[in-house]
Parts: sequence; structure tokens; C-alpha cells
Amino acid sequence: MCRDEKEKAKITARLKRIEGQVRGVTNMIENDRECIEVLRQISSISGALHGVWVQVVGDHLKGCITDAIKHKDETLVDELVEHLKNVK
Repeated sequence: MCRDEKEKAKITARLKRIEGQVRGVTNMIENDRECIEVLRQISSISGALHGVWVQVVGDHLKGCITDAIKHKDETLVDELVEHLKNVK
């Protein structure tokens, strides 16, 4: 991985909060909450996941990709380019 223990803890905490939000949406559905409330929560979750994605991509660029370029290995760069082609 391209991150230290502090960064891993930060990302893990963010993912656990997102996990709690997802459980909250499940409860909202089970309790017949208003659709717009559910949609707002889903949008919030999506934004939070995007934030984690951005953090991981940044870590990857700063660590793994930088190291690969120094060693003239384009494999990780090619993998990232392929991944970015499919990001929605």
C-alpha cells in the first residue's frame, strides 16, 4: 500500500462512518421513510465514497506511481489509466 498507518486509520474511520450511513439507509427503507430523505442520504454516501476514492488515488499517485516512474515501470500507470477509463 502507498500509505502510512496514520493515513490507513483515517481512511478506515471514514469507511466505517460510510458503513454506518449505509445501515441507516437500510433502516430508512425498512421503516418506509420518505423517498427524498433516502435519496439525500444516498447522495451523501456517494459523496463520502468519492472522497475516499480521491484520497486513495492521491496516495497511489504520490506513492506507488511515483516510485514506478522512478524505476521506469509503466505497469501501474497503465493500470491506473485503464481504471480511470471506467470511472463513472
